[in-house]
Amino acid sequence: MKFIVSSSALLKQLSAINGVVTTNPVVPILENFLFEIKGSVLTITASDLQTSMMTQLQVEAKEDGNIAVPARILIETLKNLPEQPVTFSIDHDTYAVEISSDNGRYRLAGENATDFPKIPTVNNATTVDMSTEVLSSAISNTIFATSSDELRPAMTGVYINLSPTNTTFVATDGHRLVRYRRVDVASTNGASLIIPRKALNLLKSTLPSENVPVSVEFNQSNAYFKFNNIKMICRLIDERFPDYENVIPTENPNRMNIDRMEFLGSLRRIAIYANKTTHQVRLKLTGSELMISAEDLDFSNEANERLSCDHEGEDIEIGFNAKFLVEMLNNLSCKEVSMKFSAPNRAGLILPATQDANEDILMLVMPVMLNNYV
Repeated sequence: MKFIVSSSALLKQLSAINGVVTTNPVVPILENFLFEIKGSVLTITASDLQTSMMTQLQVEAKEDGNIAVPARILIETLKNLPEQPVTFSIDHDTYAVEISSDNGRYRLAGENATDFPKIPTVNNATTVDMSTEVLSSAISNTIFATSSDELRPAMTGVYINLSPTNTTFVATDGHRLVRYRRVDVASTNGASLIIPRKALNLLKSTLPSENVPVSVEFNQSNAYFKFNNIKMICRLIDERFPDYENVIPTENPNRMNIDRMEFLGSLRRIAIYANKTTHQVRLKLTGSELMISAEDLDFSNEANERLSCDHEGEDIEIGFNAKFLVEMLNNLSCKEVSMKFSAPNRAGLILPATQDANEDILMLVMPVMLNNYV
């Protein structure tokens, strides 16, 4: 088996799917890319058993065939080659792979392609189409709030609920929750699924910068994403997602509108003086003034700042983990944010002061109990 391909074109496609390849995988052959040639199309597959990615490109080839090629050494070789056509020659008896370039020849040990795990297909699937812009925005707005606690697997992914009127993406780690809703994506067949964090991170890094359509198909066990010449298939998390709607407080008589960047800058400075274990900051709303303060009694560090805001409701004092607030505000892009509170021991809500017509973002953060220092 022999084929000729542009070194930079091949490197571009390999880099797009290389994130799936793990070091020390369960099955050693997964350290390889699977190369399959049919006609003059080269299909490359990378997998870690849970997630698989495939890409295709045109090559010059006279015969069909397949081989598993070590991922790391191949990528390193191509990265250090100038742009030029390279020839791959594969010996099917020994699985040796020889790469010939203008500069020289490189031999590496391939493996039998038949040992590479079969990629699952999605049958009896529900299909929904969305743009890369919508999908990228949904992932960015939710993935940071997923949990890393493997004992609560449902929370380690993003929950997606499709309905005839909208699609809702939800992530929570028990301390904070993000609900991101799109009214421009809907499915006549209502359905829900939980996609693992790793698969979404891979998807996000692979999505092209230009806005192209993404086809999403899923059944009970797998989800399948297809855009441009890339396909990704991932195993879903088969768990029940927490009943998140009940956690969101509906009565919030206290409301504060504030400039997002001013608030974010202030929190970042004050957080430096907070306790390194709790990261606790205190928000004290009095009239149209917000006082943000933090104290670390162990090191006698303390700081406070005053910001002006638009406030409705009674004066309130409430504590939060600064890391969570900073991360949430950082993920929003609006000029002003609206914070809503009901009581110092109830969750606080963060929303953009003005929402885009097609999207609805709601972020919830649990308070931390305040030590009563003055």
